[in-house]
Amino acid sequence: MPETATPLHVLRRLDSSPRGLTEEQAALRAARCGPNLPPSPALTPWWRLAREGLADPFTAVLLALSPVSALVGAWGTAAVTALLVGLSLFLRALGRRRAERASAALGALLGDTAAVRRRARADAEPRVRDVPVAELVPGDVVLLGPGDRVPADLWLLRTRGLRLRQAALSGESDAVTRRAGDPGGALLGSTVASGTATGLVTATGTRTRLLGAWDGPPRPASAFAASVRGVAWTLVRFMLLVPPLVLCADAVAQGQEAQTLPFAVAVAVGLTPEMLPVVATLAPARAALRLAAEHGVIVSRPSALHDLGAVEVLCVDKTGTLTADEPCAHASLDARGAPDPEPLRLAAVAAAWTLELGEVPRPAPLDEALLAAADAVGIDPLGPEGLAALPFDAERRRASVLLAEPGLPGACVLVVKGAVDAVLERCAFGPGERTRAEALAGRLAADGLRVLAVASARRAARLGRRYTHADERGLSLAGFVTFRDPPVPGVARALRELTALGVEVRVLTGDQPGTAARACRDLGLDPGEVVDMRALAALPEPERAARAARGRVFARCAPQDKAWLVARARTAGRVTGFLGDGWNDVPALRAADVGLCPPGAVALAREHADLVLGGKDLGAAAHAVRAGRSGTATVLAYLRAALSSNLGNVVAMLVAGLLLPFLPMLPAQVLVQNLCFDVAQTAYVRRGAAARPSAGPLTLRTRALVRQILGYGVLNAGVDVLTFAVLAWGAGGSGGLTGARWEALFHAGWFTENLLTQALVLLMLRPGAGRVPKALGAAVAGLVAVAVALPASPAGAALGMVALPWRVWAGVAVLMLAYGGALRWVRGRVEAGREPAPSA
Repeated sequence: MPETATPLHVLRRLDSSPRGLTEEQAALRAARCGPNLPPSPALTPWWRLAREGLADPFTAVLLALSPVSALVGAWGTAAVTALLVGLSLFLRALGRRRAERASAALGALLGDTAAVRRRARADAEPRVRDVPVAELVPGDVVLLGPGDRVPADLWLLRTRGLRLRQAALSGESDAVTRRAGDPGGALLGSTVASGTATGLVTATGTRTRLLGAWDGPPRPASAFAASVRGVAWTLVRFMLLVPPLVLCADAVAQGQEAQTLPFAVAVAVGLTPEMLPVVATLAPARAALRLAAEHGVIVSRPSALHDLGAVEVLCVDKTGTLTADEPCAHASLDARGAPDPEPLRLAAVAAAWTLELGEVPRPAPLDEALLAAADAVGIDPLGPEGLAALPFDAERRRASVLLAEPGLPGACVLVVKGAVDAVLERCAFGPGERTRAEALAGRLAADGLRVLAVASARRAARLGRRYTHADERGLSLAGFVTFRDPPVPGVARALRELTALGVEVRVLTGDQPGTAARACRDLGLDPGEVVDMRALAALPEPERAARAARGRVFARCAPQDKAWLVARARTAGRVTGFLGDGWNDVPALRAADVGLCPPGAVALAREHADLVLGGKDLGAAAHAVRAGRSGTATVLAYLRAALSSNLGNVVAMLVAGLLLPFLPMLPAQVLVQNLCFDVAQTAYVRRGAAARPSAGPLTLRTRALVRQILGYGVLNAGVDVLTFAVLAWGAGGSGGLTGARWEALFHAGWFTENLLTQALVLLMLRPGAGRVPKALGAAVAGLVAVAVALPASPAGAALGMVALPWRVWAGVAVLMLAYGGALRWVRGRVEAGREPAPSA
């Protein structure tokens, strides 16, 4: 609306009247404008979930290999590959659908109503009734009272002492005054701190200034997602290189291209960590279930736990997150700054009689704090008799009560409390006294305290004339009562936990620098040099970036400032999270790697958050960080185990292809071995097998991971080549090195050795250390049982294998003992940081 618009102009533009819309008009506008709610995304169709799953590099490669296998007649290979693709797509889609349903359930918690004036018919008298916020339409006349949330963008038609809390919009915790006809009116997301108002709805839903402002681009890829894709494409390139190498090696050695092609495809499938999407989905999903059951945390995007485990910087909003947003009395001081209970007593008496005589529907937050403080020290605020009250209003910025003075018939005491400058201008001072009082109040405010001035004066009783605002003069300053916003219980302990976990906490607030510093000190957090974002805006960009990187507490932050600070931290290469609860926090939630919010956050913030904490206590965030690191450790352990084992097998196959006149392993044997290993690897994400969280942020770093995979893989390949020698030695004592029996013996021996080395890899490279989880122990035992029993069974004969002689078993046993010891030694060296990976 134009700033110069009149109420009549606004009413005509919206085709409304002060008497409200008719029910028929409201129904027609609701059909045209839609519900007054944030946009709620519908459940993604199953076909689209499947299509998104195919964007995963590994899944796409497997899907391409399956028809290739069918074309060359390797139907077993094609069937197993298709089964792996289907399982991966199903589990990924199921996890995404569950997360969407949980997010939809959060949106269903909205059940607010608004007091609306409407008419049954055009000629009927208007009635005020409660209407669901979702049913508000432009032109509705809404009535606001203390504590009400502004349900839409309103043009204020009438106000009485209206003060709005706009922390959810601007970040400022102090209430602001609004009058009828003020530009901007009352915006969606504000809350009435005191007073009443009648407003005309000018915009609803995404047409409001707030909801329309944040319908921006989607969040950029998170740190974990980018790391996984980096690892994935590195491995895909290697996978695309391996089949031609295998084809060339075996074709040169054997000249049997038709037989080698299915084998090359099977090798490519064996190299693929096809269970990575499953493990990366199930690990955070199980962690999310534990968080919900034990700490009440709702995880709307399970993969966000990986990002939370890697978080190095956690930016948090102050009001409502670190502090309770409920002021409490801090000190009662005389005019010189010395402790004195009299200002508190006078202020509490004024608050109590204002409620009794001033027709105030509910006490203001500061009055509630005064009455609570008086009760705590045994002051009876209704002890003196109250005669009259002049409630607080936005113009005067003070309130006063007239009391009967005990023991002096006909004498009264006028008590006035309010904003410092509004009270001091009504006081009588001696030379220099006002300057000293203002300086004292300024120091208290700079220390982050809210200051209430209290004054009094004797007045003679008079009959037949009411007391008015003009009587608030010639006052004597009694002193000041200071207030602070207390910390949320448990937050100080949670901050210490986050710091111990290696997470740097940064505080972003719309409050003044002094208020922000005071809150941090109360929480045991060193604020350092508080960065004033309004002053920072005037600096050149390089200096702004440098100050932003050094700061820990940022004051007077607008919504765009919070988003800029989060984006700057990400640009600097640091994984960044953001915790906020207001509409003004949505841009920062979207800009962060992972967004968190408390359960009392506004609907739009909950929709954009990845995790909804179980309470205001930040301790739930610390638990979520630990859960995220545990899930990431599980994924890293899977990648180390799967890829190092697969890589060792591929290298050994290339060597064997050059040395042997037959395929070192049949395609069916490769796929059966791969399937057994895949099933066993799921033990990493079963109940009781979660990794112990690391002491610092845990990220998936492609180069470091590739170095470790190469080192472990070369070690595995070396054991495989030694196994060839053991098989040759064992076959030499069992009838020679030629013929079909030698081929079947080689296949059986290498199949057995591969499963045993994979069992050792699962055991020795497991996430965490200490006692072996039952699920993992069972998986390892299962692999060993298959390795021992399958070659000599009828199923083994069908796969082209035979029973192994004792000489082979003896040699393989010695190799396994040596390999297990080598794995343990190398892992110790890697974890100690002496080497990034084992050397060749």
